[in-house]
Amino acid sequence: MRPEERVAFVLHDMFSVPFAEIAAVIGTSEAAAKMAAGWARRKVKDTPPPSGGLSQRRAVVDAFLTAARLGDFDALLHFLDPGLTWHRSNARGHMVRMGANEVLAAIRRGDPDRIEVRKVNVNGEPGLLVLTASGHRLGLMACTEADCRLVGIASITSRKLLERLRLPGQ
Repeated sequence: MRPEERVAFVLHDMFSVPFAEIAAVIGTSEAAAKMAAGWARRKVKDTPPPSGGLSQRRAVVDAFLTAARLGDFDALLHFLDPGLTWHRSNARGHMVRMGANEVLAAIRRGDPDRIEVRKVNVNGEPGLLVLTASGHRLGLMACTEADCRLVGIASITSRKLLERLRLPGQ
């Protein structure tokens, strides 16, 4: 999948960002952004759905969050698939990182005393909203679970995009 397809797909289908805004992010027209998202949808159509019910998927994300808060890296490794794919959209663009070590490195850099993490639903799936102590949004993560492990994370850290998103309970 091409980077612009991933960006269009993740931003629109996971975070409900309008295609006009996506077009500005990927440097194309609104129509081309819609097409890119459509191509991405077709490419992921054969991807197996998450295993287990929503409560199981939520339990895995909850256990991941607890392990991160405690700094329990052994437990984190248990809940992160070694082949995890992490799609990150920020003010500079979109990046894709592979492997659990990328997530572990980000958690190590974090300061749990300066942030708050809330459980949210992102298009009906478990997610996490990261806030400053004063309530400003720092990031939103949509999590994909399979076989009791996180196999995918899509995150937005662009303040511009985060402020436009309407989230349950926000």
